[in-house]
Amino acid sequence: MANIQPVKNILFDFGGVVLDIDPIQTLKEFQKLGFEDVDLLGKTEFKEQILDKFERGILTPETFRKKIRSYLGLELCDQDIDDAWNALLLDIPKERIRVIEQAKEHYNIFLLSNSNEIHYDVYVRDLQLRFGYREFDQLFHKAYFSFDLHLSKPNPEIFEFVMNQHRLLPEETLFIDDTLGHIESAKLLGLQTYHLQKPVRLRDLFTDGWLKEDLK
Repeated sequence: MANIQPVKNILFDFGGVVLDIDPIQTLKEFQKLGFEDVDLLGKTEFKEQILDKFERGILTPETFRKKIRSYLGLELCDQDIDDAWNALLLDIPKERIRVIEQAKEHYNIFLLSNSNEIHYDVYVRDLQLRFGYREFDQLFHKAYFSFDLHLSKPNPEIFEFVMNQHRLLPEETLFIDDTLGHIESAKLLGLQTYHLQKPVRLRDLFTDGWLKEDLK
């Protein structure tokens, strides 16, 4: 891997980097509830009018559920919607928490996630029960979620907000994400980036010589 040091700050994406996810599981759960045209959930209309707005906090969970019922054409109770929506959330591996804890000893670390309130309630509870952190601000120096900021990646303004809040220099800041569009947006602002893709794991970045020298 290329030597990108010195790095003083790291921005971590959440889903696909810290948390394992599988969106197919949500599609399967909606199918079990009677939804047949799963291609609808991949359409631009769904992404722009429902998903993106929910992730930016424009839609409340209650409004999101109403829109899901209308879009899918199904009369579903709140719990069925939430259970299907959360099915894509898999696990935060224990080793990943340990990597983040170690990184925090050597870098200023931040979480920057496109997320929504329904998902947030699930994984913050998991963080509390399994790892003893009350919230993500305890695990990271600061955690930022799109539904709180009313901004989402790849909009450059979300990166600028975090950078300005902590007076971070882009050339000293590494952004790790599994979505190429987010990576490209961060690059335009001068951040160092790493597009995390399988089979590379988060811990590999700190054990295979790339950032290892900083951890001595």
